[in-house]
Amino acid sequence: MPSWSIVKIVSIAPLAVSMGDPAGIGPEVIAKAWAARDAAGLQPFFAVGDARAIERVWQGPIARITDLRDVASAFGSALPVLTVDDAGEIVPGRPDADGARCALHSLELAAGLARSAAASALVTGPVSKAQLYDIGFTHPGQTEFVAERFGVAKDNAVMMLAGPSLRVVPITTHVPLAQVASLLTIDLIVAKGRATARGLRRNFGVETPRLAFAGFNPHAGESGALGREEIDVIEPAIALLREEGIDATGPFAADTMFHERARAQYDAAICCYHDQALIPLKALHFDEGVNITLGLPVVRTSPDHGTAFALAGTDRAEPGAMIAAIAMAAEASAHRAACPQL
Repeated sequence: MPSWSIVKIVSIAPLAVSMGDPAGIGPEVIAKAWAARDAAGLQPFFAVGDARAIERVWQGPIARITDLRDVASAFGSALPVLTVDDAGEIVPGRPDADGARCALHSLELAAGLARSAAASALVTGPVSKAQLYDIGFTHPGQTEFVAERFGVAKDNAVMMLAGPSLRVVPITTHVPLAQVASLLTIDLIVAKGRATARGLRRNFGVETPRLAFAGFNPHAGESGALGREEIDVIEPAIALLREEGIDATGPFAADTMFHERARAQYDAAICCYHDQALIPLKALHFDEGVNITLGLPVVRTSPDHGTAFALAGTDRAEPGAMIAAIAMAAEASAHRAACPQL
């Protein structure tokens, strides 16, 4: 599978990076990404959140900005930060309600800037769902929140996790495993397949996307002996996608889909549930996995890790996934700018 580093980046608006929970590792990995900007070839970006959260964990230069036209000139010598509401007392590793509200306001502002094209893409730092739920957040996660803000139906906003050698899409996401079988429908699988194929063309420049579908049951059901989800739901969905001209294959036994030879046969693996998709991705690309939301009118990415409160403030957080998320956002935006008809 080709990497995402083959597109020449054109001059575009800066990227907006929401800081996430100020008590987590988001502020640190954003700052470290800026410090690695030249080595990683990153395009100009700015952080959105409470600048003090970065100052608590990093001694580098910060440029507080109020006008996005100042990002380009500031970026070479300081990390531009668009400050939002005061997060209260910020203690790395100690999340609280004030920090959750700041994280939500940062996400809302960054998404709005991307929606208005003031920012070329949206990169979201890690948040604590538990803290957000405590302040009244009702969405399963940031993906669903962003989709709603952009007016996209939840089934058409597809969460893809991508690394240098693997891209995966979970059909169901943050739901109990016991509910997955009842949630798998032909319509849902077809919707995810369509969005994945289009997303591969728009964001990665894959002209003829190849989709491989994982089975739900062990050994893909063994012709119904171990379950009928493959026969009753997954196979009919694949047939419909193929009728539409999409190169969809499967269902395959999930335990044989992710070795090196198998990965060379497809551009994205579409899996039935969260862990079926994320375990192989994180096993292969733990420090460089990126969550990219397909089906949105703008590019949205996120590092594929959480807040890691236990690491916050220790200067041990690895910025690789944040760097990859920023780089992928810029390159996906460039793909879209080059082919706006897709």
